[in-house]
Amino acid sequence: MQKPDEFIDLLKLLVRSPSVVGAEHAFFRVLQRELEERGAEVTWYEGLLVARGREPESVMFSAHADRHGLICTGPNEFQYAAFVAGRRSDLLGNSVSEKLMRKIVDRFHGVPVTAYEPWSGSYLGSGEIDRAYVCEYRNNLIFEVNGLDHLVAGTPVAFRDGLTVGDGILSAQLDNVLTVAHLVHLFSLGFQGTAFFSAQEESGSSWRYLLEWFRRFNGGTDRLIVVDTSPYPDRATADQQQVALRRCDANAAFHGPTTTMLEALCREHGISYGYKDAYIEELNRRAEAVGQEPQSLGSTELGRIVAASEGFVQGTTLQVPTTGYHTMEESASVESNAAFSRLLYLVARAAGAC
Repeated sequence: MQKPDEFIDLLKLLVRSPSVVGAEHAFFRVLQRELEERGAEVTWYEGLLVARGREPESVMFSAHADRHGLICTGPNEFQYAAFVAGRRSDLLGNSVSEKLMRKIVDRFHGVPVTAYEPWSGSYLGSGEIDRAYVCEYRNNLIFEVNGLDHLVAGTPVAFRDGLTVGDGILSAQLDNVLTVAHLVHLFSLGFQGTAFFSAQEESGSSWRYLLEWFRRFNGGTDRLIVVDTSPYPDRATADQQQVALRRCDANAAFHGPTTTMLEALCREHGISYGYKDAYIEELNRRAEAVGQEPQSLGSTELGRIVAASEGFVQGTTLQVPTTGYHTMEESASVESNAAFSRLLYLVARAAGAC
């Protein structure tokens, strides 16, 4: 990785800057400052921050800027922000599954949290999650937090976070601040293309803001590269590849030539890679053999926009393998991040954007 110390310093800063899904404006302000200091031209749109260099059409990367957190919905009552932002309530006939709520309900007990003003990012107090339960009347997940009784409904509450670096591993709530940091850092390395930073991916809405940008200027693409983290069950499995590629997700097939281009660069420069869709398909073959339920191929931001735009916007994904998905201890190896950073630079250089 070029300038690794600068990257780590940037990642530490961004990890500490809250960006709860549905309340990303304050984080966009931080991104704007960091990007403009690196020479980018930054433009705000609804749900989207766009950073452009001198060759904006040469290559386009996209990363979602939101992270999981809570939203105050009443006196000492908080709900999972992704469910609120996505309007996933049993009252509207679009309920969150019981299985998903039970999976989350015990995940964050005792986690420290910080409340902030959603536009400016001003600090509004800190507390600790006391308990979470499924409300039988609303069929929804409710959190109680010690220390934040003074908040009014609508206030975002971020999981208090900090980057841990040790034994070759980076740990924090990395999804998706990690690849956001990579794109910002890419401008430090001379990037002159375009980087998109989208809101509300965790609630399934970010693709709309991205597609609206392309429709606004009536110009599609088949070479958009969406960057993100990619979860694996354990460190050994994650470390079988330095970067994760995809040919498709549960929503759509991706642009073959762009995916092949990434694979060719990996081969040429000795970067190990694995196809996440092939990995899941192999797991499903084994599950089927013993009568177990198969996994979904997963739903990505790119797959959603490809399906919704009917191919007007196409491309592929590039992901950092991680463990501890959607927890405060999500981890990725320093080696994987160095390879990911190098591949981003190689793609940009090949396109004349570095």
